[in-house]
Amino acid sequence: MLDSFLHQAGMFFHAFSAQLYLTNILVLAGATFMGIIVGAIPGLTATMALALLINLSYGMQFDLAISFLLGVYVGAIMGGCYSAIMVNIPGTPAAAATAIDGFILAKRGEGGLAIGAGVISSFIGMLISIACLIFLTPFVYKIALKFGQWEYFLLAVFGVMICGNLSTGKDPIKGWVVGFLGFFTAMIGLDKVYAYPRFTFGLLQLKGGISLIPALIGVFGISEILIVLEQEVPYKILGKVTKVIPSWKTICSLIPTAIRSGIIGVGIGAVPGAGEDVGAWVAYDVGKRSSKQGEKYGTGCLEGVAAAETANNAVIGGAMIPLLTLAVPGSPPAAMFLAAIWLHGVQPGPMLPIEHPGFLYEVAISLLIATCFMLIWGLIIAKPIASLLKLRREILMPLILPLTVIGAYAGGVRIFDIKVTFFFGILGYVLRKLDYPMAPLVLGIILGPLADISFRQALMQSRGSLIPLLGRPVGIVLLAAIVLIAYSGFRRTIEYTRKHAQINAETIQEGK
Repeated sequence: MLDSFLHQAGMFFHAFSAQLYLTNILVLAGATFMGIIVGAIPGLTATMALALLINLSYGMQFDLAISFLLGVYVGAIMGGCYSAIMVNIPGTPAAAATAIDGFILAKRGEGGLAIGAGVISSFIGMLISIACLIFLTPFVYKIALKFGQWEYFLLAVFGVMICGNLSTGKDPIKGWVVGFLGFFTAMIGLDKVYAYPRFTFGLLQLKGGISLIPALIGVFGISEILIVLEQEVPYKILGKVTKVIPSWKTICSLIPTAIRSGIIGVGIGAVPGAGEDVGAWVAYDVGKRSSKQGEKYGTGCLEGVAAAETANNAVIGGAMIPLLTLAVPGSPPAAMFLAAIWLHGVQPGPMLPIEHPGFLYEVAISLLIATCFMLIWGLIIAKPIASLLKLRREILMPLILPLTVIGAYAGGVRIFDIKVTFFFGILGYVLRKLDYPMAPLVLGIILGPLADISFRQALMQSRGSLIPLLGRPVGIVLLAAIVLIAYSGFRRTIEYTRKHAQINAETIQEGK
């Protein structure tokens, strides 16, 4: 065990020294700054920020590309708190819980303190999640090495099921529908076992399948632009940024909340597809129930801001654990990061420590440096960024459209990918109008090939029999989890449908 510890420690310090060169530090500083700016603008989510900026990483060296994307990711999640606090419009969905207390504080003239508390809480959340990433990931690697074809297939189904369950509040079936729609999308093209064309309808372009990046840009980018353009949002700055850095006494009083919320954020982040917004809401709810100041939550309480902001940034490190060990992203922005490292030829999974030793520590060190820049930039630009929030989204979104098209085209240099982007943009727009979540759709597209190949290879190895699955403990645990999720999800949907029908009936009777 001592040899293993010394080996891991040696790899950590090697990665640390390898990341500390001027170009990399400048890239991390710039990327974190860009992420904060994009995250602070209402309507531009962290996922969209990565979708827009991923094309800038194509020509970079691999380590610089990783640093660039992680810097944008870290900055964008924190940046959402600015607009949530100052204009009550979360810059990213992850900052929605922050707005509850943050905006009330801003109206009282304490917007600066709320932003300062949010930035420092995000910093603490990131430190907790990076520590968990470093110490927990090697253990998860060992478990992942025991996975066979059956376990990978069940893991893919489990990911879509749990993501669908968490991303919809009352009707999990909607999440599962779009999740398996993602599975279907991944089946299009030549199958990976016999190279037989599936669902191509005679179109030559479809034989290559649906490229992940154009589909993601369409689902998150184009659909968001369409949603924003149809809204009338004449918002304006309602509060002023005054004192930003809280006193030491205030910071110390927030540390217990930050530690609790950080652990919650890491746990939520490790669940496939759950995402930063779920982590923030869960931590806010737990904080409200368990804190001595719980009754003050929702009335302009710094603890409420700290709980939400710590958790949503802590999700980043948590989301990296299943991504690196099982190639299953823990959140939509993590899915974009996964797509980016695929483009650079790195395949996450149980074999990652063998094929790319030290990659885990490179990610952790990049996150750590980006976190330091997030704290510095976040406190320095708190006041100037309030001016940026005056930009109207109706003007901003059309300017972003060409960037999404370039991002979609740059990956494969195919006009067909632009068509795919707009198709998925319109599909995403329609689904969002019908209240279907997007995270399960993305996860389905990512996990579809894994589910397809694993299931067919497992059947070939067992000659079509399902009996061997019963002799695999990990597989049985995953199967039991899937059944439990399905049972609880159907119950929630039935209860929601019953209540909805009852409300409709009462409304009709009142109308008579």
